[in-house]
Amino acid sequence: MSALMCADVPHMLGDVPLWTTVLQFLAAGLVGGFCVLQWVWWRGALRSDGSTWSLALSVAMAGLVLVAGLHGVVTGAEPREALSFLHGQLVGVVALLCLPATRALGSAGPRLRPWVTAATLVLVLRALLWFHTFGPTDAPERVPTGRPVAVALLFVVLGIVVGYVVAALGTVRLNPLGWLLVSAAGLSLATLSTGILLSDQPAGALLASLWPLPLAVGLEWLASARLRRAQLTALRRELMRDALSAVTNSAWFHRDADALLLQARDAAREVLGDASIEGSLRPLQRDRYVADLFPADPDVLLPHERTFLIDLGLVVSTAAERYTLTDRLARAAVTDTLTNLPNRRAVDTHLFEVLERAAVERTRVSVVYCDIDGFKDVNDRDGHAAGDDLLRRTADFLRTWVDDDTYVARLAGDEFAVIVCRAPGDDDLADLARRIRSGFGARVGTVAGPALTCGVATWNPSDIVDPDALLRHADAAMLEAKRTKSGHRVFDPALRARAEDTRRLRAALERAVEEDRITAYFQPIVDTRTLEVVGLEALARWHDGDEFILPEHWLTLAEQSGLIVPIGRSMIRQARRALDRHHMPVAVNLSARELHEHDVLERIDAAWSGGPWEHLTIEITESTMLRTAAAVPVLSELRARGARIALDDFGTGFSSLARLARLPVDVLKIDRSFVREVRTPRGAGPVRAIVALAEHHGLDVVAEGVESAGDLQMLVELGVPQAQGNFVGRPARGLPVRGARPQPRISNGMVAVSGDAPRAEARLPRRRVHLVSRPLRVSPGALDDTTPEHL
Repeated sequence: MSALMCADVPHMLGDVPLWTTVLQFLAAGLVGGFCVLQWVWWRGALRSDGSTWSLALSVAMAGLVLVAGLHGVVTGAEPREALSFLHGQLVGVVALLCLPATRALGSAGPRLRPWVTAATLVLVLRALLWFHTFGPTDAPERVPTGRPVAVALLFVVLGIVVGYVVAALGTVRLNPLGWLLVSAAGLSLATLSTGILLSDQPAGALLASLWPLPLAVGLEWLASARLRRAQLTALRRELMRDALSAVTNSAWFHRDADALLLQARDAAREVLGDASIEGSLRPLQRDRYVADLFPADPDVLLPHERTFLIDLGLVVSTAAERYTLTDRLARAAVTDTLTNLPNRRAVDTHLFEVLERAAVERTRVSVVYCDIDGFKDVNDRDGHAAGDDLLRRTADFLRTWVDDDTYVARLAGDEFAVIVCRAPGDDDLADLARRIRSGFGARVGTVAGPALTCGVATWNPSDIVDPDALLRHADAAMLEAKRTKSGHRVFDPALRARAEDTRRLRAALERAVEEDRITAYFQPIVDTRTLEVVGLEALARWHDGDEFILPEHWLTLAEQSGLIVPIGRSMIRQARRALDRHHMPVAVNLSARELHEHDVLERIDAAWSGGPWEHLTIEITESTMLRTAAAVPVLSELRARGARIALDDFGTGFSSLARLARLPVDVLKIDRSFVREVRTPRGAGPVRAIVALAEHHGLDVVAEGVESAGDLQMLVELGVPQAQGNFVGRPARGLPVRGARPQPRISNGMVAVSGDAPRAEARLPRRRVHLVSRPLRVSPGALDDTTPEHL
């Protein structure tokens, strides 16, 4: 009975000829091959939704056609019935997969979930109906209308899918490939419907089994087109990367942002095949730029093409900003930020080029070196803002002298240079310096100052090309004008000879310091009543072979060049060794240049080698104490360690008496200018006042420059307890004491000295070495062997 009912109802798959079965297997193989192409698309498209659902559809249709072929070769009733059910379910699955595939490929459409849910419920209901109709043999009586209902349910699923596709197509604009796919789907649907309606005929069974072929062909056509498009896209992406790399590399070599923009535009046109692409570069605030590359119709651009144009624009804008920053830094490197004049670096380059050209043209080049007199006073009196304004006004004034043969620059601080190409004669150059100075006084300065001092130096074609030497000569002329207060000076042969002597002296001094030929001589400090040596002062002596050069000829140069710093350390080390050798306190001079060193305390501590600080006296001039900001903190620290501080050349620095009480001082050393006139009322008065001042503040007093017995006698009468000078002992390498220690006799307030007076010779690197300045080179024996009787 059941078999009879099954024969009477419509059936999707029926008996078909053998050639039809073979055709079905071939179709299954063809669709399976299409799946390989779909898989390649799926991999190439980075597993996009469209390729994923297209691959799923192809696999389902391949299985559908394969099941139809198997149905033709299976002989049993139940297997054939199972394959028929599976075929129907696969039809529903294919229809169900069309829903997300349509949404993914069309990128639009109604909300997907309700449609999928409805189709899925219908497929589940159809499966339950099949199990109820064609379940196990011991099941209850079958429902004779089960198969028509199952076919009807399948048509419901197809109706749901068709409804969704129609709704989705209403929201998108199809291209030719889309219309081809829709047509293939419609042909498959028509073939399936015809096969179901003609299920009683062999043609109906053939159509019911081969209906997926049109849709499969459409999907494979889509996959081929998408795969080709992906390949073209990959090729274009590669061309984009190459073009972007080429533009980026060019950005490092170009120095013109506009040229780089044109290159980027041409690269974009070539890669995208769009001749309408144009570019723009717009400046923003703070040296920022924005570059745009755009076609005539921006809507036709794909996302990666739009990104490509944006990347090109970023390369161009970044390069433009870098070019601007590079130019600004290059200008800043050769431009003074305050005055906008060329700086010293620009002067060096320009002067070298000018001298090279002048050597070819056989012309002269001059430098007018200008310095503002009183600039520091303006800063101290009116503040740094006023000083900056003075520098700017000076720069504006000097710019008025600029022409084709003149170049103005700021060298440093308050120093300016005017470089004159094809320079005239020396008289005309002197007149030029005079006019610059007078013009500055009229336009920038005032009657009370500041003023401009000018030094002029000229390079001749017979000289070697040496820009530094030319600047040094102009600087030397300016310094000579300052020293003589003449206002301007031309670097003449006399100045040239002096500069050459200074250069040779500095070179020799540098060698002497390097070879440790600056020796400490020690001069005794004696008790004025007993003439007993109570201490030593270390003095620097420069030995050059069998002679030595007097300090007055090189100490100033040592201060200016900074060589006084290593000399000072050497003197402290030698003083430390003298302390161990003679067991007497040692005094060492400290210069202003040494006080400006940031590690002066560490240097002194290392040179003294941890010796007893109470036996070290640090001498500093009164002017250095008052004018050096670091003097008081450094000396206070040394005094806290136990060292004594002596104020050298006291009475010449105009320090106030009130301030003296706050200074870290233990000893006052009376300047030799007062001792020289101590036997006159004009000289005795200051000495008497200094002694009273020292007694009031509890300070020791030492008189310097004692050159005769009369000076010593007067100092005793004025109450000076200690003294030093050539009369009581000249500087010497060792402790300068000869013969028996004298026994002073005091008679009627007079001091009589019998025998040789004890002498000592010394004084550490002293910024002011008190020696008699006679010839430059003196035989050491002339000083070492001189006795008081010879004075």
